Amino acid sequence: MWARQGSLFGMAEPAVDGAFANVERIALDDASWVEFAGGWLDGADRVFEDLVASLPLRQRTDIMMYDRLVDEPRLSTWWRVGGGTAEPLAILAEIRSLLSERYGEEFDSIGFNLYRDGNDSVAWHGDRHRHVVTDPVVAIVSVGAPRPLRLRPRGGGASRSWRLGHGDLFVMGGACQHDWEHTVPKVRQAGPRLSITFRNV
Repeated sequence: MWARQGSLFGMAEPAVDGAFANVERIALDDASWVEFAGGWLDGADRVFEDLVASLPLRQRTDIMMYDRLVDEPRLSTWWRVGGGTAEPLAILAEIRSLLSERYGEEFDSIGFNLYRDGNDSVAWHGDRHRHVVTDPVVAIVSVGAPRPLRLRPRGGGASRSWRLGHGDLFVMGGACQHDWEHTVPKVRQAGPRLSITFRNV
């Protein structure tokens, strides 16, 4: 289904930059910001391999688009605090704790989205929990091959783009979910990428 990132033998044990030393904050406007840290998660290939091999990833078939139900063009699953199980990997518990402390959010869920190839995508949107959480912080750790993630003002306008993969950290905060939209567009060719998204829902 997808190309393996390589043998687990010799792969680095996962570790993160708990000091956030290389994080860059970028103001989108007066109320919205993003933070980016390239290669924040070391050993990202191992995390990719372990998660893809163990997660119950499924394709949702109940997505309403253009007034009809369609299959979602990616595979997904969720983990939530209180669900009776620990995070799928110990490094994810460490990441969740570090992110919660840095951003003052009690991240209580992790969404996993696998973009198998360049045909998988997600349309322009803001995360739905903006309707119940004021100025939510959404933190994404990307493992696997890089894919573009684009941001634009809600309703249209010039977009900004980042290529996320190989352990990059990307965080959206302030009014970003209210005033901006993001997408992972289709591309001509791409290897598999797993988006690991931390939220407080």
